[in-house]
Parts: sequence; C-alpha cells; structure tokens
Amino acid sequence: MAHPLARAARSGRLAPPPVEVRRAGGRVVEARAAHLVPPPDRGSLADLPFRNAEQAPDAVVLTIRQGDGSWRDVTARAFADRVAALARGLIAVGVRPGARLVLMARTRYEWTLLDFAAWAAGACVVPVYPTSSVEQAEWIVRDSAPVLAVAEDAGTAEALAVAIARTGGRVPLWRLDEDALDRLAGLGAAVPAEELVRRRAALGPDDEATLIYTSGTTGRPKGCRLTHGNFLTEAANCHALLEPVFAEVTGEPPRTLLFLPLAHVLGRMIQVTCVYGRIRIGHSPSLKPAELRPDLASFGATFLVGVPYLFEKIHQLGRAEAQAKGAVRVFDRAAAVAVRYARAELAALAGEGRPAPPALRLAHRLYDALVYRRVRAAMGGRVRYAISGGSSIDPELLLFFAGAGVLVYEGYGLTESSGPSTVNPPLRPRPGTVGPPVPGGAVRIAADGEVFLSGGQVFDGYHEPGAPRRPRPGPEWFATGDLGRLDEDGYLTITGRKKEILVTSGGKNVSPGPLEDRLRAHPLISQALVVGNGRPYVAALLTLDPEAVEHFLELRPRTGPAEQPGGGSVDIGSAVPVHHAVLTALAEAVRAVNSTVSRAESIRRIRVVAGDFTEERGLLTPSLKVRRQAVGTAYRRDIEQLYA
Repeated sequence: MAHPLARAARSGRLAPPPVEVRRAGGRVVEARAAHLVPPPDRGSLADLPFRNAEQAPDAVVLTIRQGDGSWRDVTARAFADRVAALARGLIAVGVRPGARLVLMARTRYEWTLLDFAAWAAGACVVPVYPTSSVEQAEWIVRDSAPVLAVAEDAGTAEALAVAIARTGGRVPLWRLDEDALDRLAGLGAAVPAEELVRRRAALGPDDEATLIYTSGTTGRPKGCRLTHGNFLTEAANCHALLEPVFAEVTGEPPRTLLFLPLAHVLGRMIQVTCVYGRIRIGHSPSLKPAELRPDLASFGATFLVGVPYLFEKIHQLGRAEAQAKGAVRVFDRAAAVAVRYARAELAALAGEGRPAPPALRLAHRLYDALVYRRVRAAMGGRVRYAISGGSSIDPELLLFFAGAGVLVYEGYGLTESSGPSTVNPPLRPRPGTVGPPVPGGAVRIAADGEVFLSGGQVFDGYHEPGAPRRPRPGPEWFATGDLGRLDEDGYLTITGRKKEILVTSGGKNVSPGPLEDRLRAHPLISQALVVGNGRPYVAALLTLDPEAVEHFLELRPRTGPAEQPGGGSVDIGSAVPVHHAVLTALAEAVRAVNSTVSRAESIRRIRVVAGDFTEERGLLTPSLKVRRQAVGTAYRRDIEQLYA
C-alpha cells in the first residue's frame, strides 16, 4: 500500500480503544469507548504553556507569519513568557478571576496568546465571529457581561463599540492592530509574578474556560459554558488516539495550519489539543482555498483540520484546472481509480478484503504522477491526513482524497460537546460514518433516531445570567437534535437533522442534508437548498460556481454539442441566464443524486437562482452551514416558482 497506514496497523501499541456496544430490539442503541487518558481531577488549561516550558523549553510550539511571508518560530519558553506578561497586564487593568473578555478577530497568533493569558489570569475569552453583525455582537455582550473587549481592527472595533454602547455598559475596548497586547504587557510589569501563580493554582477542571455562543441556523444564539475539564478531557484523549498514528505515518513531528475560525469550537479545540501535545501550529485568517494556498505552501503542514467546504473546493478547483488544460477526462478517470483503489485498500486495512490488484495499482501509480500529486500540492505537498467536521461530507469525496494520498477522517460534534464526540480512528476509517465515540465518550440512539451524547467533554448547561459559575448538575445524556444510527462496531452515521426533516404532502419523510451534500459535490454547483415540506414533491434551489461554469463552457468545443436540458424526471429552470449546456449538466447531476434514493425522495424540479448563499448575506453560519429559514425567506419567490 502506498500509504504507510498498513505498517502502522501492525503495531499493537497503536490500536484504538475497544468500543462496547449495547443492543435492544435487534439494533445497536449505544456505544461506549474507554478513556485513553482519565479526566483531570486538578489543574486547568492555564497550566499548559508553563508545563511545556518546563518540560521542553526549546521545543517550537508556534510559528508566526511575518509581513514578508516568512515564518518565525516561537519556543515553548518564549510562548510561556509572553503568556505570563500578557496575563499580568490583564490583571493590571482590573480583570478579576471569573471575569469574561470578548474577542472579535480572525484566526491569528494573538488569539491563541490572549486565550492562554486570560486563562492564566483566571478569566475566560468569549469569542465573537469577525463577520457578526452589530446585533449579534450586542446580544453576546449583553448576555455575557464582559469586563474587557478586544477587536482585531477598525471594522471589528466599530461593531463592538456600537454593541457595547447599545447595552449601556462601560467596557474598555482594545485593538490588536494598535499594539494592544504590547501595551497590556507593559502595564503588567508592576504586577507581582506571585499573583499569577496564585490565580493559576486557584483554577480547577470545573471552572468556566469559555462561553461560546452557538451560531445556529435559526433562533437566538445560546451561550455554551465549557469548562477547563471539558477541554482537557477532549484534548488529551483525541491526542492519544490520533497523534501516535499520524506521527508513524509521516515519520516526522506533526504540525498544522489553523485556519478554521477560533470563534468556532472545532478550531478552538484543535488549538488546545496542539498546545497540549506540543504540536507546532501556525495561523491563517481565511477558509477560502485560493487565499489559503500561499500559507499552506510555505508552512508545510503535515495534517489539516477543515470543514467539508474546503475539501469540496480543493476537488472542484483541481477538476477546473484540468478542464482549462483540456484534461478533464484524465482527471475523471483518475478520480474513479482513486475511489476504487481507496475502497480496496481501506477494506484490506480493516481485514475485510484484499488489497488493490496489480492492474489497479499500476493505474494508481500512473495517475499519482498526473493528478494526485497536484491535489496534494494544493494542500501544501506534505499533508497526508486531515480531519473534517462541522457538517457531513460525501463518502465518494473521502475515498477520492484517500486514493490521492490524503486520508480525511470525518468526525462529529457540537459546541455543547467541546468539539468532536465521535471520530474515525486512523487505523479503522469507515467513510460514510463519523466514527465511534472518542475515548471516554458514549453515543446513544433514542427510539425516534435522535442522537444523544455523554462523556467528560459534554458541557453542563447553557449560560444563564446571574446563575453561579460553578458547574450545575447536567443531564447524563445530551440530546443533539440530530438523527443517526450505530452499526455493529459502534460507528455512528448521521442521517439528518430532526428539525430539518421535510414531510411532503404525501406523507414521505425526507432528510435534505444528504441530498444537498451530493449536489454540492458537483463542480458546477456552489450551494444547494432542498425544499418540499408540505409540498407534493421534493425540489431544490441551486447556485453556481462562476469559475467552474467558465471552465466548463471553454471546454465545450472539445466535447461536442450539448443536449437540451430536461429528460428523465428532472424539470429544470433558472432565474438567471444560464447556458443550455450547463442546464443539461445540472439535470444529469440531479438524476445521479436521485439514483441513490427512492422515487418519493427524489428531486423533481430544480431552479438556478441569482447570487450565492454566503455568510456576508446572512445565509450561511460562520461554520458555513446553510441557514435554511434565511435562505427560504430570501428566495421565497423562487421556491414558489418550483411549485407553480
């Protein structure tokens, strides 16, 4: 096998923990995985930088992007010193134990620094997405009652200033682009070092570490109270599960580029896990592949953590580049070979089949030189594994990347569970599932299919103004609102969102998520919204990727005349001018998606709409999930046209 996972699989010390399953009524209803690292009974996240500085002072733990594009290394000792100086500065300006700081910024080194400094001062950071509206920022400020606010630049400072003014509060506002951290560190010089030691010693696993407001697709955000123990339990067990295998696979110390929003729990948990495990991290402020590429190329990450959007776009950009060179058929053949090769090799790794036969191996080697190496180059060239979370991803896309030499492990979790609650184990990945529970966690499936979570990483409740900061007795099981099923080995498959299930007028229940995932995997499609609740049939709104459409139309002379749209059972229309060849391709894409579901669940009509579903328009959450209600309102006339 080209990928060295097979060698790692032969090492008994790298085996994932056993998963215990419980059955009822002929199906698996519960899965539990034992801890690899027991939950902490003392200490906090504030201790991590200082522990690293004591144990490995010269280890490089962070790398900072410089203005000229180069990277500057930061050792464990230097990071701890900087954290201490900034923490003393926070104390100097009146930040008391238990206080909250609001931070509105993109992903950058200063965020990580401020996070650990706030913890060392006994406080916590309340994140605000940099794309949040003033109204959203106002709600977070009003609800969390911060004593200090930090903004990245003029734009975020203006939003926070207005939000603070509307609440009638007097919250000091500092700006990162105006040397806020240097100024704070300077003020902290007069604070005795002993005060910092005292505050760190007073913190424990049950203390509040952060208040993260759920972005949500509907309704007002709720503040999730996550403790130091929640984060430490999750970080320690995910690190113990993943890091030894990843290090074995690459043969070098792992390092990653953080580009997910640190206002999102997944980005935050990866940050904590990396500091916990002394895994080198860099920062990049954008999720967009075109803007990420320079940082990926220069940083040299060995693994990435992203959302499905990233991997979908990398695949689509690769195909678009092949189209521009007249080699799209080569790319498509290479993709088919990658899927077949990965399916065979992963089955062999799990002991459920034979490795790829010689002919398939030969084809794979050929396409590695022609196509796969370019896919890996788009991620920096050294990435061999990645983790995807936030929403579901098409299993065929996971197999494509696996065949291209980058294994993408899908996981599942919520803000309320401090990030991943399940993840595919490195030596037993099962594309199409989100894996078994993380070590120390458990999953239960209710009679109606709802997924419940339990474990030390699950929060103890939502923030209630005026309520005690100490932990409250929470439910043993947290109801996620998602629907799923467990297989015989305890691997979870998410089948939909309980509140998003569509019920047609004929009484058929349809989960829109899987249909939308498959539609979005097509290179011409940017976003999709499946509708049909209370309607006679299922339909969909589509937005197009302009660059992909341009490449597609440039290629047309080499592919011959296009057929007219329509045919089969798909009726297609458009609110904007679209070439008939594009409409034909979209109709074919929908027919392919329909082949995976029953007739009652199939999409009968589609409509191409103007614009795109973007975060800036309020149609996507910051983690790039579709706000279904907002899209339905914005495109209500187009939806009516689908049923005219």
